[in-house]
Amino acid sequence: MLIRKIIALSLAATAVGCWSMSAKNSGSRSVNAETDPTPFATPRPKASATDTPANSSSTSTSNMTVTGKFYDNLPKTLSHPTDDVSKLLLREYGSVFVTKATPPAKIVFEDESDVAAFQKSFASESASIGGFTVTLQKPAMDALKAAIADAGKQGISIGPRGGDSSKRTYAQTVTLWASRVRPALAHWSAAGKISKADAARISSLSPFQQVPEVLGLEAKGMWFAKDFSKSIIYSVAPPGTSQHLSMLALDVKQFDDPRVREILAKHGWFQTVSSDLPHFTYLGADESNLPSLGLKKVESGNRTFWVPDI
Repeated sequence: MLIRKIIALSLAATAVGCWSMSAKNSGSRSVNAETDPTPFATPRPKASATDTPANSSSTSTSNMTVTGKFYDNLPKTLSHPTDDVSKLLLREYGSVFVTKATPPAKIVFEDESDVAAFQKSFASESASIGGFTVTLQKPAMDALKAAIADAGKQGISIGPRGGDSSKRTYAQTVTLWASRVRPALAHWSAAGKISKADAARISSLSPFQQVPEVLGLEAKGMWFAKDFSKSIIYSVAPPGTSQHLSMLALDVKQFDDPRVREILAKHGWFQTVSSDLPHFTYLGADESNLPSLGLKKVESGNRTFWVPDI
């Protein structure tokens, strides 16, 4: 128990101290607070006045590897993470980095201009699907259209959940992030876990700077998800990390239909984020080839998720 406490405390310090240029030169996960289930591989400890860092396993990186097939298949231009925060984000959202389309240029995009520059670096396409405009990278859109046509032959519909189900801007991810951070800071300040001055200081930081601060507090048992019972990364994506920024993600309305999941997988679309059930990621590879890209298959709730094997 003592060893686990020491490890968690170390993570808290590292999260704040090592969030540096390595993260800037290295983004991605989508969120859906409406589903917000417990992730398959992470316990969901309840935050309380007696919480200790030993209960903070949701942000642990102590068992992660830094070598293997997944790292071998990362883009050559992507700097491998050296700090615990970036390692954690890569583990949670990193499947997109082995896509056959254009992967994100960084583990974390720092601001709107950073995202905009990346979004201009590849061909994209917009289409009206299910009454909403869907914008994706060209290969992802081609595969989606093929899946929709395939499903249509079977009398099955595939479409987006809403207007923000595909491409997103950095500002949209900031809004989602703030919707969790502000209430959590107020909650933990009122509970006497952090000072009002420290809460105000964190509030004044840029979203990019807030990420390691928030994860550092979570390593001490102060959870930032909507109900303060688990990590914020299982509720919303830290700004600059959403797969939607890369136009390689789609929140699918019919995500509960196993036939839809099977058809999407046939066309290179897979579930890669365990805490976001409607979220599908375009990888563009046959499912049988995903292990060779460094992804592992995890079954949960009769669903298959392909996540980094690190």
